[in-house]
Amino acid sequence: QQQRPQTEHTSRSMFTATSKIASQGLPSLVGRTPLVRLPSLSAQTGCEILAKAEWMNPGGSVKDRAALSIVEQAEANGELVRGESGVVVEGTAGNTGIGLAHICLARGYKCVIFIPETQSKEKMDSLRALGCDLRPVPAVPYSNPAMYQHQAARYAEQLRAEGVRAVWGNQFDNCANRDAHIHTTGPELWQATDGRLDAFVSATGTGGTLAGTGVYLKQRDPNVQVVLADPPGSCLYSYVKTGELKRTGEGSITEGIGNGRITDNLRDAPIDDAVFVSDQETLGMLFHLLHYEGIPVGASAALNTVAAVKVAKSLGPGHTVVTMLCDGLARYQSRLLSRAWLEQRGLSDAIPEYADRFLID
Repeated sequence: QQQRPQTEHTSRSMFTATSKIASQGLPSLVGRTPLVRLPSLSAQTGCEILAKAEWMNPGGSVKDRAALSIVEQAEANGELVRGESGVVVEGTAGNTGIGLAHICLARGYKCVIFIPETQSKEKMDSLRALGCDLRPVPAVPYSNPAMYQHQAARYAEQLRAEGVRAVWGNQFDNCANRDAHIHTTGPELWQATDGRLDAFVSATGTGGTLAGTGVYLKQRDPNVQVVLADPPGSCLYSYVKTGELKRTGEGSITEGIGNGRITDNLRDAPIDDAVFVSDQETLGMLFHLLHYEGIPVGASAALNTVAAVKVAKSLGPGHTVVTMLCDGLARYQSRLLSRAWLEQRGLSDAIPEYADRFLID
């Protein structure tokens, strides 16, 4: 392995800075994303609809926060040593892998990613372009040993048995994920709203964003409502509403959100309510945000925004509802902007007339 140039290896968090002139490398750019007001939806609901612009993280998504926290925890525990070779292995639907790839490049580690082969071509191309050892595998249920998370865990264990300094990110059950949002996302939202927010709304895959942000906001004000947004095919809407993990609807055009189990990150999260969002609603909001706000977002961000509007309408005018714009549209445009792809999924009726100019085929 080519020797890396010497750098100053000092412990730092997402909130500290060693220079007032310039940020100290890519990891220091994670977090502190802008909070943007959505005028068209605020006017529609009579509430302040605010959204965290997470696509402005250096890796392009909210998952950069978890990725950095996972690597920093492994370094703090001595599992990885800055300035020495190491391997980070993860099973991911894409965005956490992209975040880890950036952090690993900046730290000098190798990154191995197991990903369901159903994920978008754009995500896989990005991972390859970042030098990952990318291993697409069939999309199977969590109960199947061939599921991508289990394969990642076994491979990390195999590397350690061979004497390689390797860690499994384990983003679903490694609470460094949740901690990232307790220490960054929650405080950022509290500061940006001056503590004046009535609800925080987010979908969840690993559970880290919703749980961590919710924990912090509830500590500051127990009256803040924490609401889970859920796509078709997930069991979490039913779990919040009834206590039973029961699937609502079939599969979804969203990627990386929804779940059929309660992860360690999500366990005991202070969730007040849940909102179910159909793919038709998600697609309509995706085009609304693009057309009326000029913001190109992925399906998960669009789903979050639909849920935020529903919560705002249930609360009534005069409230402030905050959500997450998880990532941008560029990672999905070959699908979400393809009329043929959407028609194959029975979503042609959800495409507004004004959206024709956005479609790429």
